[in-house]
Amino acid sequence: MRIAYVITRADAVGGASVHVRDLARGVLERGHQAVVLVGGRGPVTEQLACAGVPFHSLRFLRRPIHPVRDLRALFELSAAIRDWRPDLVSTHTAKAGWVGRAACARLGFPVVYTPHGWSIADRISPVHGGIFCFAERAASRWAAAIICVCEYERQLALRKRVAHPQRLQVVHNGVGDVPAGLRAKPGLRPVRLISVARFEPPKDQPLLLKALAGLRSLEWQLDLVGDGPAQSRVRRLAGALGIAGRVRFLGYQPEPERALAGAQVFVLSSRSEGLPRSVLEALRAGLPVVASDVGGVGEAVVHGANGLLVPRDSPDALAAALAGLIADGSRRQRLGRAARLTYEARFQLQGMIEKTAALYEAVLKHNSGPQGTR
Repeated sequence: MRIAYVITRADAVGGASVHVRDLARGVLERGHQAVVLVGGRGPVTEQLACAGVPFHSLRFLRRPIHPVRDLRALFELSAAIRDWRPDLVSTHTAKAGWVGRAACARLGFPVVYTPHGWSIADRISPVHGGIFCFAERAASRWAAAIICVCEYERQLALRKRVAHPQRLQVVHNGVGDVPAGLRAKPGLRPVRLISVARFEPPKDQPLLLKALAGLRSLEWQLDLVGDGPAQSRVRRLAGALGIAGRVRFLGYQPEPERALAGAQVFVLSSRSEGLPRSVLEALRAGLPVVASDVGGVGEAVVHGANGLLVPRDSPDALAAALAGLIADGSRRQRLGRAARLTYEARFQLQGMIEKTAALYEAVLKHNSGPQGTR
């Protein structure tokens, strides 16, 4: 197979770009051909180069909506697809998904779309959500299949009627394994909490700091891994809450497994999610997970079995869950063992690649191939 991947932005590494990197590398290792078509250059293209994944930088494909530039992106992407002549195009995230599907509709190439979190839920305003919902419905007919990274995303798409049920397929995210020496020891003290998330509003690190400000009497430290536009504000809040001395800002880490191995509890206080890669990395490390019960998080974290789920926007509930684990080392160990078993059974990278490749092959079997311009 020849597969062209399309993703919007190269300037910021996130779960979607890492997913594309790992997926492209996986299909290359299986003897297929792949290229990533990405907007601009930056940390994402650096990671692709390090992984040995070919890429082509697009000048006009960017995240903000801009009608003139987006039209130029459509023509630029169409030319890149026509030149490379893939058997299948795999588009990722909303902007690349819409432009990529439109380009494939013009050219007649089969296309698969992975939204990595629909822009039709409560993560945006109702007005914008309605617009995106209309746009997704219009573009859904151009895709041979739509891959949802969790069942929550599929159910949301069904409720919003953005695609025909037969087009919607679930392939859970997966992450590569780490050596046994990089497994966490959740029973150790003092307890180090860790959160891996970009500093953007949906991740809601301020809520986590507010929860921990009420636990000053307990022994804990917090590592925040990531970067992003809200980092300065979160730093100032840590100082204002009087906990700055107990919070470390470790910056962006392409491979956070060493930081995870040094922690005892993973925490994610997001207001909205799909199926976050960071939670799967925590399960892989054998860390108990405390997370907001949003999106597909509950498909990986089973409350009381391998972690604790709390309502979003509730610093009191988050504080209570963290306090219980900080005080109970044996419970942290039990949840951590179950977390590792969950990863091994359901969220390994090879399983995700195999399921995705099988879906690609099924799509190609049902498509006779592009006509005319190919």
